Amino acid sequence: MTSSRSDSKVSVKALVKGLVMLGVLALSVYLIRYAGLGDALDTKWIDTHVRSRGIIGVLTYVGLASFFSAIGFPRQIVCFMGGYAYGAVLGSLLGSIGTGLGCALAFTYARLVGRSFIQNKFGARIQKVDDFLSRSPFNMALTIRFFPLGSNLISSLLAGVTSIPAIPFILGSAVGYLPQNIVFALFGSGVNVSSTSQMVVAVILFIASTLLGFKIYKKYRNQAEAVVE
Repeated sequence: MTSSRSDSKVSVKALVKGLVMLGVLALSVYLIRYAGLGDALDTKWIDTHVRSRGIIGVLTYVGLASFFSAIGFPRQIVCFMGGYAYGAVLGSLLGSIGTGLGCALAFTYARLVGRSFIQNKFGARIQKVDDFLSRSPFNMALTIRFFPLGSNLISSLLAGVTSIPAIPFILGSAVGYLPQNIVFALFGSGVNVSSTSQMVVAVILFIASTLLGFKIYKKYRNQAEAVVE
C-alpha cells in the first residue's frame, strides 16, 4: 500500500513538472506571437544566426544544443528553440542530435576528467547506478530518459564513472530523449505556425510518454530511484 502511494506521488510529480514546463512555453508562444515580444525573448538572435544561415546555422544550433545540454541547461528549452528555428520535424531531429551529443560530452567528461570529484561527491550512490545500468545499458538508459524526473546532467555524470560501456548508454539516452524532444519542438514550431491542435497534440504526447516512462520506472523502481532521485 505504501509503495502504491509512493508510486502515485512520483507519477503526479513527473506530470506536474512537465505540464508546468509546457505551460511556461505555451505562454512564451503567446507572448512571441501575439504580444510582439519576440525581440525581448531573443528569437531575433535565432532568426539572424540560425534560421537564415543554411548549413552553418544548423551546425551552430547543434553545437549550442550540445554545449548547453552538456552543462545541464534544460533540453526542453533547447528543443523548443529547435522547433522555432526549423519546425517540428527537423527541429526534433536536430534537437535530439544536439542533446545526444551533450549527453556524450558529460559522460566523457566524467569518465576521463571528473571521476575523482564525482566519486567524492556522490559516494555510494554510484554503485547503485552501476548496478542498475549494468543490467542492460541501452534499455536502462532508455528507462531513466523516458521519465521526466531527476537531473539529466547528473544521470550522465554518474553513468560516466560506472563500469558500463559508453555507446549503449549514449544511444539509449538519445532514443529516450525523443518523446519529450518532439513535444517541445512542436511547441516551438507553434511560434511560427498558428495551430491550437498542434499544441493539444504536444500535450497529449507528453502525457502519453510520461505514463509510459512511469510504467517502465515501476518495473525497476528500487534501482531507478538511485538515478532519478
